[in-house]
Amino acid sequence: MEISAAGRLEVRITAADVGKRVSVRSMIEHGLPGEKFTDTVGVLTSWDNGVLLITRRSGESVRIAESALVAAKAVPSAPARRRGPAASYEELARVAARAWLPVESERLGAWELRAASGFTRRANSVLPLGAPGLPLDEALEAVRRWYGERGLPAYVQTATGAKGTQELLCAELEQRGWVREVTAELWTGPLAPIADRGDPAGVALSREAGEGWLARYQRKGVSEVALRVLRGGPSVWFATVPGAAEGAPPAAIGRCVVDGRWAGFAAVEVDPALRRQGLGTAVMAALARQALDEGASAAWLQVEADNAGARALYTGMGFAAHHAYHHYRAPDAHGTGTGTGTGTGR
Repeated sequence: MEISAAGRLEVRITAADVGKRVSVRSMIEHGLPGEKFTDTVGVLTSWDNGVLLITRRSGESVRIAESALVAAKAVPSAPARRRGPAASYEELARVAARAWLPVESERLGAWELRAASGFTRRANSVLPLGAPGLPLDEALEAVRRWYGERGLPAYVQTATGAKGTQELLCAELEQRGWVREVTAELWTGPLAPIADRGDPAGVALSREAGEGWLARYQRKGVSEVALRVLRGGPSVWFATVPGAAEGAPPAAIGRCVVDGRWAGFAAVEVDPALRRQGLGTAVMAALARQALDEGASAAWLQVEADNAGARALYTGMGFAAHHAYHHYRAPDAHGTGTGTGTGTGR
């Protein structure tokens, strides 16, 4: 907190600091005995009618009455990261987008409108890396028309928690009634240690998602459009551990997209009866070795915030959260969207 030369806590932010990352201490109106104050760190996304709105790294919005402020100051735009390869939000957003290529896309200024018959929110949402070239309300109306023409709900994918992410856009969408349906995180880590962790013997790699691989994949009845999305990307590999019995679904599968220095992991799935035997680690090790052979050095994946098992596994592999990402649905759209994989986001 900001302390003056006289030793007093001071509020050193104003409404002119909207868009900056801040640290705020405020009084608790109804706290436990002995609790008087709470601290909030995040991006100041609005300050209107005596109320501050602060968006935390997770995307959670916190409302604080101006009258409750005890101390506040602007802080660096993002905390120093201690783990994982250095990368900007924009670089990772573009790499992740290339790993789930839509079958149709269109530009709206610096926004990319993406569609793939509803297969994954990632391939059926707007990626807003910059300004749309129109006032926001007009841009959102154009987005809703574009998806409506394709019989799809309108989604906008945003991110929070890193330098250059879109806390202000999140707040604008929420003010307009857009609903945040899914929050996940993008994690990064060094690639080489993954290749050394598991025994890749018995893991088969292929350029195609064959019948066996699809039999283990979480999503059943995959369409031709879905296959195009799964196969899309700079260099895509599918890993399969055969089942114990002939004709049985694979014991484990995984997907990796190699893109320059990055290897993106997804759809790592293991037969529930065979979990905790290292099969998921073996799949990732085999895919990591292939990615290393192609010149990659860093890894990324997407994991949902409430998937404790996946988070523990990936932490042990050296991954750490880089930023959170969210999918906002237009208020008049009733589709629920779809996701892919277990433990690797949506």
